[in-house]
Amino acid sequence: MADPVSGATVVDRYLELGLRLGRHVDGFVDAYYGPPVLAELVAAEPVHPPAALVAEAAALLGDLDGGVDAGTVDAARRRWLRAQVVGLHTSVQKLAGEPIAYADEVERCYGVRPTFRDEERFAAAHRRLDEALPGSGPIRERVVAWREAQAIPVEKLEPVLRSLADDFRERTQRLFGLPEGEHVEWELAHDQPWSGFNYYLGELRSRVAINTDLPVLSTSIAHLVAHEAYPGHHTEHSRKEAGLVRRRGWLEETIFLVGTPQCLLAEGLADLALEVIAGERPEALVAEHLRSLGIPYDPDVVAAVRVASESLDAVRANAAWLLHADGQPVDDVVAYLERWGLLPAARAAKAVEFLTSATWRSYISCYVEGLPLCRAYVKGDPGRFATLLTEQLVPADLAAAA
Repeated sequence: MADPVSGATVVDRYLELGLRLGRHVDGFVDAYYGPPVLAELVAAEPVHPPAALVAEAAALLGDLDGGVDAGTVDAARRRWLRAQVVGLHTSVQKLAGEPIAYADEVERCYGVRPTFRDEERFAAAHRRLDEALPGSGPIRERVVAWREAQAIPVEKLEPVLRSLADDFRERTQRLFGLPEGEHVEWELAHDQPWSGFNYYLGELRSRVAINTDLPVLSTSIAHLVAHEAYPGHHTEHSRKEAGLVRRRGWLEETIFLVGTPQCLLAEGLADLALEVIAGERPEALVAEHLRSLGIPYDPDVVAAVRVASESLDAVRANAAWLLHADGQPVDDVVAYLERWGLLPAARAAKAVEFLTSATWRSYISCYVEGLPLCRAYVKGDPGRFATLLTEQLVPADLAAAA
């Protein structure tokens, strides 16, 4: 491979484009552990204006289509790179002020087209929850009260994280294998729009932050651990570093960029992670960990609520549509999340904070569209999940194989 500084290959140019865009949008480069000289070069150069990046992305797309570097980058890699660059091209077009409809933005960035869900499906979930939860009275009040009662005391969060992570790591090692030397460091964070975040550092290491702005709930903690670490984001990153970067020399995997199909598959597999290692009813396993630490947890009620409310995950996708496609005021969208998502005001406001972030505005589709796509592809087969953890795929690959 040519010297990365020269920008001579399509892979080098892809890395440069991602790093340059990251100088405009904080957090757009989710992870980078590629050639340090390339990062240093981009950091030292003048910031490229959005219009220049639009032209740069268009030229890279043209060269990928035209067969530049075909001798070193095969057709499958080019297809993956092209999908990524289409996402980057869309992001820089938005940055340059070009009008792009919200549904088009999501489709070009993430490889799926969003739709506005019929609210009757949410009403049906409310009816199921009314049956699943003990007590009587308005369903939103009961759900909020029950959910908030599941808060984990802050002083017990770290022991819970260690207990679950050790178990999930062993299960992941047994099912899929982990690269020798991989490691996750856990920390508690605040003042962030997300509930958990994996900072992949390269060298098979991650730093995972759990946000404590709002109480962390026992009903979601196992999902967070599986999603961010084992067998979710950390497992995917470390396996791809070991297999694609170190063994095959595919440097495009050394950067992880928001606004690309890479994210949709990563979030989809991470949302599927707990189900893969613990089955469709993981609550009994979670109860063992929490009870040993003195945390109340009723696995039967938690399971009933989870099953009843699963379709409510799409409420946030509707909220994003209302904000970005219909131009609804923020306060109205917060109220929409309170009503249909059965969220307390503080959690609804936190959800809108995520949806209005310059970095994350359309990212909700990665969860809402990514999970069913990955679940339909995996079909309960650990071998297929291992493929998601190991190989370069685009959403169309999963849809075709489902």
